[in-house]
Amino acid sequence: MSDIVLSTLNARYIHAAFGLRYLLANLGELQPRACLLEFDISRRPVEIAEKVLAREPKIVGFGVYIWNATQTWEVVAILKRLRPELIVILGGPEVSFEVEEQPLAQTADYVITGEADLKFAEVCRQLLSGEQPSARIIPAHPPELAQLVLPYELYDEEDIAHRVIYVEASRGCPFCCEFCLSSLDIPVRTAPLAAFLEHLQRLLDRGARQFKFVDRTFNLSLKTSGAILDFLLQRYRPGHFFHFEMIPDRLPGPFRESIARFPPGALQFEVGVQTFNPGVAALIQRRQNYERLEENLRFLRRNTGVYVHADLIAGLPGEDVASFGAGFDRLVGLGPQEIQVGILKRLRGTPIVRHDAEWGMVYSPLPPYEILRTRLIGFEQMRRLRRFARYWDLVGNSGNFVKTAPLLWNDASPRSVPEGLTSEAHGQGALGRSPFRAFMGWSDWLYGRVGRTDGIALGRLMELLFEYLTAELKRDAQSVAQAIWRDYQRGGRRDKPSFLRQYLAAEPALGADRIKVRAPKRQRRHLAPEGCD
Repeated sequence: MSDIVLSTLNARYIHAAFGLRYLLANLGELQPRACLLEFDISRRPVEIAEKVLAREPKIVGFGVYIWNATQTWEVVAILKRLRPELIVILGGPEVSFEVEEQPLAQTADYVITGEADLKFAEVCRQLLSGEQPSARIIPAHPPELAQLVLPYELYDEEDIAHRVIYVEASRGCPFCCEFCLSSLDIPVRTAPLAAFLEHLQRLLDRGARQFKFVDRTFNLSLKTSGAILDFLLQRYRPGHFFHFEMIPDRLPGPFRESIARFPPGALQFEVGVQTFNPGVAALIQRRQNYERLEENLRFLRRNTGVYVHADLIAGLPGEDVASFGAGFDRLVGLGPQEIQVGILKRLRGTPIVRHDAEWGMVYSPLPPYEILRTRLIGFEQMRRLRRFARYWDLVGNSGNFVKTAPLLWNDASPRSVPEGLTSEAHGQGALGRSPFRAFMGWSDWLYGRVGRTDGIALGRLMELLFEYLTAELKRDAQSVAQAIWRDYQRGGRRDKPSFLRQYLAAEPALGADRIKVRAPKRQRRHLAPEGCD
């Protein structure tokens, strides 16, 4: 039995609810009367309601995000139908702006907007003492991190063993990119470094291996970030993996030296490129030194073992397909292991809406509020880009086709260029060398064959890629088969796929004495030589 239940629906089991742990850690004397219940979005809402009601709570607090808003609404509606007297409090980014127009917010009793680390405890004290808050919508002012009880002791042994451990050394962002909620979170606030490192030490001592720093700009303060990297390097053990979100044009010399000392697979940097079009960047108030960005990415790929995850956004105001494709090609040329092609989303509260009229921005009214069309990119083209993004994740990012994917654009024929996506920016002579155009050709063909973007088994995807490369692009079947076979072994597989056997009679499986690359599976497939795991 718990008077207070803190709950959310995570995107996947491996993600632990960091925000809820902050709320629980800062409940003070109410903490023994509270519990944490985590679910994932694949669970049926009625089952979640059953688990919550089994605790017989007086108050239920839900963390609401863009990925779980619809499912949370269903859960709250069921709870209020079964127990109308149950007090439901919502918080999180999705309900911190434009609150009154949201059906979910109207279903709840109270909504705390902003960072509720301390405000949630205050509201719970009022309610449990019989008092009523003066308003249904309750703003929470951003606390200094020094005011907060850090939540890291609330990761339990199962979290340590099986989940990514979220940590933060800072909150906020100094930049004003109009598509991002962090642009509203100024100034940057830092956690007391000594206390933070002490908690990191305890997590390491308990066996934590995978850490994701949620700082929006980890390398903003080079003194702090350098101290953290040195701390982690001194304690590094095989299997440790640290993810950071980096400002891509800010990697000075001493910082580079620290990075280069980590072994391959230990660090992952998420770098937000978003667009290579300077005019578009200026339009959305994104400041970026492209020359320095490119030089930094080349350094990371040539001189370090950092796994680079780069973000690019399709559908920004002022950017057409040709401009996006040119940026994609430019990024492919810099060689990050992953390129996350994101479709622009209209996050509640962000100033991106000021471009709606001028640029004809039309978004889906349903979460995750993806752009449907712009003045420069029609609905059909946007759908093609959406499929491109999904298929790129399956083929370009997954690590299953490291050797095979480049065959789509290396020495490609102009015949692979899809109709309607030609551009003077590339020139006729370079058409076949454009990764964007070549991959769009594959994307259109694949969708024409399977009619969907999910539920495609790896074996089926391999076979279709082989067919496309050999029958459509006229690649040499023997060479394609060897590339797919080398990629197939990256995951430790040794069974020869039946459709490749006639081409692989003389190709032995690689030996069992393979180098071990210590990283999560997806990253390991990118970093390891073929046949390694």
